Amino acid sequence: MSIDLTGRLALVTGASRGIGYFLSRELAKRGAHVVAVARTVGGLEELDDEIKAENARTGKGEATLVPLDLTDMEGIDRLGGALHERWGKLDIMVANAGVLGVIAPLGHVEAKVFDKVMAVNVTSTWRLIRSVDPLLRQSDAARAIVLSSGAAHSARAFWGPYAASKAAVEAMVRSWADETRNYPLRVNAVDPGATRTAMRALAVPGENPNTLPHPSEIAQRIVGLASPELTRTGEIYQARHDRWVSYRIPE
Repeated sequence: MSIDLTGRLALVTGASRGIGYFLSRELAKRGAHVVAVARTVGGLEELDDEIKAENARTGKGEATLVPLDLTDMEGIDRLGGALHERWGKLDIMVANAGVLGVIAPLGHVEAKVFDKVMAVNVTSTWRLIRSVDPLLRQSDAARAIVLSSGAAHSARAFWGPYAASKAAVEAMVRSWADETRNYPLRVNAVDPGATRTAMRALAVPGENPNTLPHPSEIAQRIVGLASPELTRTGEIYQARHDRWVSYRIPE
């Protein structure tokens, strides 16, 4: 995909593994400076090595590593302040970090597990939006990409906390997109579909991972949402099927 992101600043959460890791690499390959956020320092350092190696080959892409637990809400606020001080704007935001919680009947879910799912998947996403929204408005073609899940709509048995968290995230995406239609900011959710990640293995332990696309394949599709040429906003991109879908009011 011929997308030139030279000179653009991209923030990616959950960048140390899975889709976030490979999406960070794809953004850097296209020239972006990636601010990679994650708890796992080792994964961030590995990502940094990959981006430096690519830069040595092509001269494109750089990374700034930010070790941060997204339950540290004040840390998210400080991140926004640091971006403002150093760059004064943000071009691409990827809210990718998330946790599964447990697959269990709602009545069996421990309060601390439910609270963590909501804190990481919902509250930290809102806090990130609040922190970087002013910076995105300074960009000439800002793009916000928020990872969701088909679980937000299927709401299958035993997936209650995770499904509820992703439904909440999509509601925020829709509201934010509507608020910013008159700005050069495009805000969309992404349903990556079943992907060969650690979270998927935890959720469906009996599944053969080789039947699922690798996160690098999904990242190659999602990176298109960072393009300055993108016009869609307030929609869902289903990465596995490479298609866009719109929200519908219940009938």
